[in-house]
Amino acid sequence: MKLQNLLFLFLACVFTVSNAQDMSFETYNPTSTLVVPGNIIKQAKFPFIDVHGHQYRMATQDLSPVVAAMDTLNMKIMVNLSGRSGDNLKMAIKNIADHFPNRFVVFANIDFNNAGAEGWIEKTVAQLKQDVKNGARGLKVYKSLGMYNKDVQGNRLAVDDARLAPIWETCGDLGIPVLIHSADPKSFWDDFNADNERWLELKTHPRRKRSASDPAPWEQIIAEQHRMFKKYPKTTFINAHMGWYANNLGRLGELLDEIPNMNVGIGAIIAELGRQPRFAKAFFIKYQDRILFGKDSWKPEEFPTYFRVLESADEYFPYHKKYHAFWAMYGLGLPDEVLKKVYYKNALRIVPGLDTSMFPN
Repeated sequence: MKLQNLLFLFLACVFTVSNAQDMSFETYNPTSTLVVPGNIIKQAKFPFIDVHGHQYRMATQDLSPVVAAMDTLNMKIMVNLSGRSGDNLKMAIKNIADHFPNRFVVFANIDFNNAGAEGWIEKTVAQLKQDVKNGARGLKVYKSLGMYNKDVQGNRLAVDDARLAPIWETCGDLGIPVLIHSADPKSFWDDFNADNERWLELKTHPRRKRSASDPAPWEQIIAEQHRMFKKYPKTTFINAHMGWYANNLGRLGELLDEIPNMNVGIGAIIAELGRQPRFAKAFFIKYQDRILFGKDSWKPEEFPTYFRVLESADEYFPYHKKYHAFWAMYGLGLPDEVLKKVYYKNALRIVPGLDTSMFPN
């Protein structure tokens, strides 16, 4: 019996070791043994504005649970970028006014497909003006412009297509910002191999893989966006996701210097900032008037990672999505005045008509 037990234990150990050796990178997610000071920050130090929020059913949804979660985070205002247009936008604004005035604002959207058709630009600009008259505080442009939208001839519609000029000029005339998302992370265009830093994300989300012909080279789309910013200096732009240059803050700083009407939001790129705390802190201090807080997806449980990276000096703490970042985070420990600008002061200056009474000086 003892021999049988020993044999059983031996085989169990061999089986366990074999399974461990066959474990995939997707499965491997070790718990750190490092013991360092630090605390999860569940509520932002200062009240903040999320300039990159999405509530897709705002026209009809009960906003009470959203506001309750916002209160736990110290979020005073959410900018809902998914406001759509026309009657849907009016219904969303009415829902806000009837239940939670001043806690939400809505940006309008445009369907860029069929640009260049007879009367298309006149109709589109007229609708944008009406949406702003109805209460929209800005325009959100999705990454479909430059990637998927087709003009009247069925060709890819470039971000800087000259036929769109009246849209950007109208936003400048009306004094509303344009929050624009162009392309995706550069790694999505790179070879899908062991050298690709986003390999895990592409492995688990294969539809995110791009190529020079699907739909166009990354550099081309990004260059189109920058040319468009420069061509309309009277229009204020918020470049979503730090323009996909959060992993190259030196270059992003050059772009901010070249394009004074461009600001950046930090939605969905906090993992890039959290692995370069000293360089990122210096960047935030230098460009403190040009950076706005935004989260992108509405997942309240993920906000503490943002607070901890921005506010604390903690070391080596986990990110909330392994496929976005398999590395650990470090806190930037930003000064209070910089935090205030990122959290709310810059948004109050750029987005018209926000309630300032909820924020300190």
